[in-house]
Amino acid sequence: MKKGIRNTAVLLTVTWLSLLLLACGNQASTPSAGTDDSKAVNETQTNVDQSNQEQTASEDNNEGETRMFKDWTGHEVEVPVTPKRVIYHGEVTGDLLALGVVPVGILRQDGTVYDDQVIEAEDVGFPLSVEKALTLNPDLIIFSNSDQAQYDQISKVAPTVTFDSFASLEDRMRTLGDLLNKKQEAEEWITAHQKATEEMWKQLYENELKEVETASVFTMYPGNRLFVMAGAGLPQLLYGKDGMKPTAEIQKLLDEGMGFAEISTEKLPEIAGDRVFILDPVTDDAKQSTKELLDSTIWKSLPAVKEGKVYRFDLVKASSDATSREWLLKELPKQMIQ
Repeated sequence: MKKGIRNTAVLLTVTWLSLLLLACGNQASTPSAGTDDSKAVNETQTNVDQSNQEQTASEDNNEGETRMFKDWTGHEVEVPVTPKRVIYHGEVTGDLLALGVVPVGILRQDGTVYDDQVIEAEDVGFPLSVEKALTLNPDLIIFSNSDQAQYDQISKVAPTVTFDSFASLEDRMRTLGDLLNKKQEAEEWITAHQKATEEMWKQLYENELKEVETASVFTMYPGNRLFVMAGAGLPQLLYGKDGMKPTAEIQKLLDEGMGFAEISTEKLPEIAGDRVFILDPVTDDAKQSTKELLDSTIWKSLPAVKEGKVYRFDLVKASSDATSREWLLKELPKQMIQ
């Protein structure tokens, strides 16, 4: 995603797509940046638990120590070696959870796959409330935004680092592993995730999915706006290594570094793939728009629709963070294998 200032007005909406738009503003076309799966995930958790136990003594020893960290936008920040009270403000809270770190403050979005893990985390709001942050007494704030004015205010509360939440999953996990003194856990998670992803695709290809098949992802935004997703969210998994292919029109968006783009319904036949994924929205007006789309003649005429190769996922759950990705690796085969 583009490392420009993220448009704050967009996040005042209540849909998860608006959180994707956080990185890019509210323009119509926006620049971006199996059965064995559970076993791999469980192995990861076991390794993380063991690593946490092994690190306890060393963390006690370096408590209070600091070091310099260069963040996404170039700040050199003195941060705790082992942060204890972290505020994370951004779209990929599940990345921290996958490393065993539960933030004391978050940008809350209900309906995620990890809701039960962040029950006690305080919502610091959007924009991030300096007053609320102060009450949480953080020793580190991770800020997924490049707005310098906001940064200047927030950094008065505690050491603050900017973080590119639209970088690749592996890059994000390694950055957080370094920042949170969880490097080993990050590498173990990445290894297990890569294995689980390979096994999922193998399972799908053994059950009628063909390597040449294309996929496309669509969602409705309030105001009857139709978006095709390219380099953000679910497509990051679908178009990854061993995955399905984007259609030609979507490939153009990817080549241009686009996370998603608004399209007209008339463009659907050009963009829709052999398999189509719908991200069900949150708000009532977007839900109604989705219903109208699925009832339309142009939608029903799509080959994927006629062949029953349409799959629906909750927009909030099908996110790109590490914890949601673990969920998707299980849910994708459930829907695609008939």
